Amino acid sequence: MTRQQFGFLAGFLLVAVWALGGPGAAGAATLAGLVGWLLVRVLDGDVTLAGLADRATPPRRR
Repeated sequence: MTRQQFGFLAGFLLVAVWALGGPGAAGAATLAGLVGWLLVRVLDGDVTLAGLADRATPPRRR
């Protein structure tokens, strides 16, 4: 599956959930998808928790 096909499928499913369950269900589905995506990235080693913590903290001034 190409990125374009995956993007189309994700958008289609988001609108379908929104139409059937309302904006709250669509928001929850999107949040669950993002958490799942982040979890897979961490398990694959593409993202480290230390790297995420570095991005979340403001840079120090010298």
